[in-house]
Amino acid sequence: MGNDMNIQLIFRIAAVGILVSVLNQVLKHSGREEQAFLASLAGLILVLFWILPYIAELFETIQSLFAM
Repeated sequence: MGNDMNIQLIFRIAAVGILVSVLNQVLKHSGREEQAFLASLAGLILVLFWILPYIAELFETIQSLFAM
């Protein structure tokens, strides 16, 4: 079950990356560089919120590994 969740997370991140990339190109070609930057920033923040629990789990694992 855990591997399926990781694969789904990878696919969701890839989908967000593709959508943000297309949206970024469309907005830049229409002369809206500021909105393109905000769309990229929103995509980055979304992906970071998805990954944040895994980062916290990694730090807890490292902390318990080196705890004496």
